[in-house]
Amino acid sequence: MAVYTEVAFAEAAALLHALDLGDLTDLQGIKGGIENTNYFVTSERDGVTLQHVLTVFERLGFEQLPFYLHLMKHLAGKGIPVPDPAANANGDILHTIQGKPAAVVDRLRGHSELQPSVVHCEAVGEMLARMHLAGRDFELTQPNLRGLSWWNETVPVVLPFLDPDQASLIRSELAYQNHVAASPACVALPRGPIHADLFRDNVMFEDGELTGLFDFYFAGCDTFLFDLAVCLNDWCVRHSADSDDGAHDPARAQALLAAYQSVRPLTATERQLLPATLRAGAFRFWISRLWDLHLPREAAMLQAHDPSHFERVLRTRLQQAGTPAVLTSSQETCAAA
Repeated sequence: MAVYTEVAFAEAAALLHALDLGDLTDLQGIKGGIENTNYFVTSERDGVTLQHVLTVFERLGFEQLPFYLHLMKHLAGKGIPVPDPAANANGDILHTIQGKPAAVVDRLRGHSELQPSVVHCEAVGEMLARMHLAGRDFELTQPNLRGLSWWNETVPVVLPFLDPDQASLIRSELAYQNHVAASPACVALPRGPIHADLFRDNVMFEDGELTGLFDFYFAGCDTFLFDLAVCLNDWCVRHSADSDDGAHDPARAQALLAAYQSVRPLTATERQLLPATLRAGAFRFWISRLWDLHLPREAAMLQAHDPSHFERVLRTRLQQAGTPAVLTSSQETCAAA
């Protein structure tokens, strides 16, 4: 759990009053996440209990946040189940706590599925494609702030903490990803607003139904394929006490990819670049977890994620020649449909 900014009960209560969300009755720090300070807030208004999430942003500034908050409103208006930021009397959805930017959004119902089944992966694939289509006419733009530029800036910072084999891998992969990104094929990939961090703990289910996508604060404009690769690398990788080798679970990977393509079929170029993009997705989270582990910020509650998991995922992707066999049948089926 990460709480960098200790929010007093009275501070949170005043903000809820300004948002016409009633009287604060409970304020609790949220487990999970390492970027922002998050609290569950419960209030009473006209005898009705309301539940929201208060986020205090620790790295993102006032100039960046309108993109994320208005993207969520845009997607909600298109029927995508995402948190809706609360506005004050002036219509502002970006607020201030202790001089830092803050937002209050409605709390989604359900729970995360950390051991997803084929059915969960199908739901995520379909909803991800719907989200990509819904965001194509979103007018604001902002680059993926944890994209290639950030990789180039951050790799030299984490290099001193790596052993020689890891250092060789991270240098060679960075060179490869720069080469791919500069290729005409990559430049031509379909792009738009993406979530960029749609891990299992950022999706809610209730009674088997997908009820919400949240934590859009890594979102940015990038390739839709990168968003898909991030999901495949988390939702469809084998996770157990006996197996964490970074390999895909065949049934879940095929289900997620087929469900995505039932809504938005991949182009031929996307299918060609999927192996490189799976590597990119693993690389991005290996770098960020190295950074969080070796260069931590002080927090009242903080537990960094283990970077070795995505190192293994990346090494597995490197060992696979071309498109992983586990994905090929799904791609070919959808391409022929």
